[in-house]
Amino acid sequence: MAEPTLYLFDGEGKKDEQLGVLSVRWAKDADALLERLAAEHRGQEQVAIVSSDAAVRATMGLDVRKFASQTFLAEFSPPTQPRALRGDLRDKLDAETLSKLERLRRGQ
Repeated sequence: MAEPTLYLFDGEGKKDEQLGVLSVRWAKDADALLERLAAEHRGQEQVAIVSSDAAVRATMGLDVRKFASQTFLAEFSPPTQPRALRGDLRDKLDAETLSKLERLRRGQ
């Protein structure tokens, strides 16, 4: 079973959401809330903070994984999942044949 995950963003007026084990929250003063949540949870579960603010990252304690926003983004890579199949004739034809059929369909 997946571990609960919280994404906390700076801002207000947005609606908090719960998507399965994923919580998305918005806070007017996210830095203070990040510090409090990290302190409350770092002894019991894995905590990772992603922030562009070095001062915020520095106050989180040794038990918290800290990432600069740019470093965190650099670790992402495009998904490697194969293209989803539609289950129709388009999945069985090569690109050139599909292109010819599309031109015929458009009357070109």
